[in-house]
Amino acid sequence: MKMMIKKIGTAYKIAGIFIALAAVISCKKNNINAPQLTLSNITDTIPASGGTVTLNFTANAAWSIDTTGFGWLQLSQTTGGSGAATITLTGAANNKSGASRSLLLNLNASNGQSRRITVWQDVIIYPSYNTSAKAADATGMSSTASQIANNITYGWNFYNTMEAPGSETGWGNPPITQQQFDLLKANGVNAVRIPIRYDGHFINTKTLQIDPLWLARIKEVIQYGINDGMYVTINIHYDPGSTLTGAPQDSANAKHRAIWEQVATYMRDFDEHLMFASLNETSLNNSNDVTSMVTTMRYHQTFINAVRSTGGKNVYRVLVIQSPSASTDILNQYLDPTNVYKTPKLPTDPTPHKMMLEFHYYSPSQFCILGGGTSTTPQDASWGKELYFWGNRNTYSVNGTYTNYHTTNSLFLDRNCTSANEESYVDSIMHTVKVRFADKGIPLFMGEYAPNYHAARLTGYPADSLKALASATHFTAYVAQQAKANGVIPFLWAGIFDRRGLNGVPQGPAVVGDQVTLDSVKVGVNRGIAAYGTGTKFQ
Repeated sequence: MKMMIKKIGTAYKIAGIFIALAAVISCKKNNINAPQLTLSNITDTIPASGGTVTLNFTANAAWSIDTTGFGWLQLSQTTGGSGAATITLTGAANNKSGASRSLLLNLNASNGQSRRITVWQDVIIYPSYNTSAKAADATGMSSTASQIANNITYGWNFYNTMEAPGSETGWGNPPITQQQFDLLKANGVNAVRIPIRYDGHFINTKTLQIDPLWLARIKEVIQYGINDGMYVTINIHYDPGSTLTGAPQDSANAKHRAIWEQVATYMRDFDEHLMFASLNETSLNNSNDVTSMVTTMRYHQTFINAVRSTGGKNVYRVLVIQSPSASTDILNQYLDPTNVYKTPKLPTDPTPHKMMLEFHYYSPSQFCILGGGTSTTPQDASWGKELYFWGNRNTYSVNGTYTNYHTTNSLFLDRNCTSANEESYVDSIMHTVKVRFADKGIPLFMGEYAPNYHAARLTGYPADSLKALASATHFTAYVAQQAKANGVIPFLWAGIFDRRGLNGVPQGPAVVGDQVTLDSVKVGVNRGIAAYGTGTKFQ
């Protein structure tokens, strides 16, 4: 009986081994046979003048693309079998059809996988200004976008000075000078952002040729920053028209290309301390307006293509593209690079590791947008009340002894921000962009942020007035701290430094106008750097 039991037990063990082996073999077979097609749903662009793009993918089954009625687009291969594949897409030269054109490629594999590839070709509306392209020049351009982000301590905007109508004094600001850059540098700021207008500076509106005098002035201002070893970012401070469709959108896109070809060519010889940013604060019909988001990415792709095509150092220059509406929420929701199925997609840059993503931080808008001026009347809007007080943490000793920055005065309790949009929200939003972008080698560029001025509304209430000022300081420092703690470069829109102008006329040299906030920001930035583990100290 014992022998029989032993034999039966042995038989079960042998059977168990066979079952396990069968399961392993089955799993391996299933793994081998798992449907594979390593290509995302993408959008690619053929230059209006003609050219090629390539698709690279691997499939473990036969595949095909139907090209019926394609006409202007030729494919080097339309069918294939299992393995790696490279398809060259060639667009016809000089699209003068009167409108941009697109084709949808349906790539279908016999394993059930399929992908949709949209191919665009822009229309030629304005003459090409890329008439003197240079061979690629990597001299002085070796840093990646992440390395440059790590080198930047803190950034500051020359706000709307060069975006004013007519000239840089058009909105009452004094002209930009070397002394203003020197002041920033002396106080530890090593990066500036210069918003720029080109409308009003065309010497020929039919061809969009930019006035050489305006280009020369922009170059002169850039040189002020380069003289101080600073990083300088210039943009086109406008929305090309992200809600446009059809021919108007084609015209806007062609305008974007014409401007950037001229600007990139003129500024081509600056080293990596100069960066280009595509556009500013596009408009959306609503936060779920995917069509306008795709249009924004189209403008960004045109920007990248235009800059890179001019050659020289521009082949390796860091380029900054902006989230639709400069929104962190949209950035996180729609542009997560790990999600291959959602649209829109980030544009394609032929030069790796040279892209930054820009967003702006004006949250809550009742605190950051509403307000300003010397009126004692609240600057309320139809969509919300002006808020005077932000923050519920005692973070910076230089701000005084506040345990939080909310008023307890019953007259102004409705002017306190809520915890939903204070420090915890900053912590959350900055951590999210770090995980989705900075940790994946795409540094974040917070091109604008700032509180507004509210103390005038508190005239006659000195304690509350002082608390409102301290609250603004706390906001400025805390947002900078959490930005740096999460791999984001903060650029203050305005404040701290006083350029001392009146109606466009300088009133003396620029000075530090708010030493308390400057000191607080330095504390915040350096705490952020310590938390992030790397970065250049703000001293």
